[in-house]
Amino acid sequence: MTRAEIFELIKLKRSFLCVGLDSDIEKIPSHLLELDDPVFAFNKQIIDATIDYTIAYKPNLAFYESRGSEGIQSLEKTIDYLDSFQDEIFTIADAKRGDIGNTSSQYAKAFLETYGFDAITVAPYMGEDSVSPFLGFKNKWVVLLALTSNKGAFDFQTLVNEESGKKLYEEVLETSKKWGSADNMMYVVGATKAEMLAEIRKIIPEHFLLVPGIGAQGGSLEEVAKYGLNKQCGLIVNSSRGIIFKSSEKDFAKVAQHEAKLLQKEMELILKSNKLI
Repeated sequence: MTRAEIFELIKLKRSFLCVGLDSDIEKIPSHLLELDDPVFAFNKQIIDATIDYTIAYKPNLAFYESRGSEGIQSLEKTIDYLDSFQDEIFTIADAKRGDIGNTSSQYAKAFLETYGFDAITVAPYMGEDSVSPFLGFKNKWVVLLALTSNKGAFDFQTLVNEESGKKLYEEVLETSKKWGSADNMMYVVGATKAEMLAEIRKIIPEHFLLVPGIGAQGGSLEEVAKYGLNKQCGLIVNSSRGIIFKSSEKDFAKVAQHEAKLLQKEMELILKSNKLI
């Protein structure tokens, strides 16, 4: 999916919401555990309930890989089901990969070719040769970790380089934007760091940002939009627990739909007020 197509999808659905499929088998409603594949059953109902209000889905690989072959089967079924919606959604493998070049090449093939995701999250620590293999797939995306929403982000990401005066995450942005372009690279910037988005936009004004941390982690959608919007929206805002685990009862899908719709309506107002739709 191209950058222009993502923006068209945003305008069509009046939304820039991503639903994170962090489908922890220990948290899904207990009545589903009687089924052959409870995680896929859960994902399917969540997708069916939220598809009208979201532009993207982001399975977090840890919740599938931790269950071995059964988990991988759940993931494959989920991807196959998402594929049935074709151009209606954008898919992100939340895998946070990054290794030496030949290993990254295999990770890239696995997620962007074999599984067929539109994008994959990648860690930048090992440098350009660990990221470039992911950039060799037409209309596929690298989502590079820049400034994350967890408390530990301050351990390293905001350290200042005494020579340049720049924080580490700023160095990551400045250097990595030369590896690809706004047409094949996005960046992860946590919603809990919304006030830093203004400075980030000075470095990467055109790139899309994947923004986790809305909802359960306390991030403000209004603040994210205030500092992060660009002329093509430029934001994909993720909510996971705040949607998929809002209810643990049999009404979980209906409740998830309600939460997704609330966010979509808020996003619609933001898009309208900024003359993007």
